[in-house]
Parts: sequence; C-alpha cells; structure tokens
Amino acid sequence: MTDLGIVIATRNRADRLARTLRRLTALPERPEILVVDNASTDHTRALLARDFPQAGVLALAENRGALARTEGVRALSTPYIAFSDDDSWWEPGALELAGKLLDAHPRLGLVSARTLVGPAEEDDPLNDVLEHSPLGPATDLPGTQVLGFLACAAVVRRTAYLDAGGFHPVLFFGGEETLLAYDLAARGWGVTHCPDVVAHHHPDPAPRPGRPAAQRRNDVLTAWLRRPVPYALARTRELAAEARHDPVARQALRQTLARLPAALRARRALPPHLEHAARTLDGARP
Repeated sequence: MTDLGIVIATRNRADRLARTLRRLTALPERPEILVVDNASTDHTRALLARDFPQAGVLALAENRGALARTEGVRALSTPYIAFSDDDSWWEPGALELAGKLLDAHPRLGLVSARTLVGPAEEDDPLNDVLEHSPLGPATDLPGTQVLGFLACAAVVRRTAYLDAGGFHPVLFFGGEETLLAYDLAARGWGVTHCPDVVAHHHPDPAPRPGRPAAQRRNDVLTAWLRRPVPYALARTRELAAEARHDPVARQALRQTLARLPAALRARRALPPHLEHAARTLDGARP
C-alpha cells in the first residue's frame, strides 16, 4: 500500500521490536516501514540490518522521546502514516480501511483505532471512552469526534500532522497524545475514533520506570500549554496536594516545575469552541 507508511519509535527493546516487525512485514497492505531508533545501546541496529533489511532505519544520535515519531513523519513521503510502538502492530486490513477513510474525508487528520491488548485481545479501557465520546459525530467525518487517542493505535494524514507541529517537545514522552489532538483540532483537522480500524498492543506487564510520573507531569503541562490559567492552576494544586503523601506525584511535581518555564513560553490557549469541547470531556471523565 504505497499511500501509507508506518513509523515505529523504539529504544533498547530489540526482542519486542523483532516480534512487531514480523507482524508488520506480513501485512497484506505491504506498507513502507520506517524504524526510528532513539539512540539504542542494545543490539537493535544489528538486528534490523540482519533480519529486517526491508525496513528503513532512521538512527538518532540521542533519545528524543515522542519526537522520534515526528522525525519519522518528516522522513517518509507517504500521504498517510500509521504509528506503531515496538510492542504493537496492526490488524490485517486495518490500514487499508484507514486509508479509505482518509481518502473519503479530506478534513480527517487522525484516525484513532480500537486497541486490543495482550494475548487475550481484551479491549483497552480507552476504547469505550473514545467510542462514547460526548463530542459525537460530525457530518463530514467518520466515527466519533475525540480529543485523545493512543499513539500506538493512530493513523495520521501527514500534512495535518506537520501542520499541527507533531508531538510537543515540552512533553517528551508519556501521555503526549491529548496535546496533539488539541493542536490538530485547533488547526481545523478532524480527530475521530473509528473502531473498525483495529490495532494490537502487547505491552510489557511491568511498567516502564518513570512512566507514571511522566504521564501525571504531562497532564498538568498540557493544561498550562493550552487550557485557561485557572484550570491549569487547579490541576497544579491537585498534584501538589497529592505530592505530600505520594512519591510518584512528588516526582511528577518536580518534573512539572522544571519544565513549566518552557511550557509557559509555548503557551497557546485553545479557541473558545475547543475549550468548550475540552470542558465537555472533562465533565464526562469517570
């Protein structure tokens, strides 16, 4: 499928990456695959050269977190690009369907897929949240409008992704998707959940070190980057209160304060209609 490529960002997870590539290289769509290596120190690059010569490789000199995906999008020329992590892959036929949806809906900037988790292929809890988004459908878009997604289960229109600026450098990694959804929507691009497009995610049962703190940090930083100041202050106060007794919250608060000056310099409030949509979603959170 020459219209669609796959970008995989990876770092020091060669064995998991090999499993993912075996799945992706067998897809009937035959997408162009680009692995963006975030300065791995294991045998990732040797593995790619030996076992997967058909996959392109972009070797970064340093770990750039989620920005590795942006480097991959810039390097590929396909109009549509799917993201996989080194522990996720796409259902056969899913990318063809995503491509047809993007062809048929010119304003569609990002397709959020249904994600099946682990060997039991259980629905990710986020699937239900996205499918029942209170933002509802739009007449010129498929699926349900959302302001969030899983990066490892998303297909983007390349021009839309680059127009929105891609994943934000202040966040680096961990819960970075909401900000990109905000920025796509602010530029007029549609972001929708289409459950007939299916991705598989087989994460390591042990969480990556530092991930919980990074996700909590980025939730607050996203508020400072795009939401009203009173809202961002309230989220910061909540994190500070939790930090008194929770070491993960304490770590997240320290990281938030260290990155806050950069977030304030990059601050750009959502337009009123999107702030209303974001507040609608806030009210729908369990």
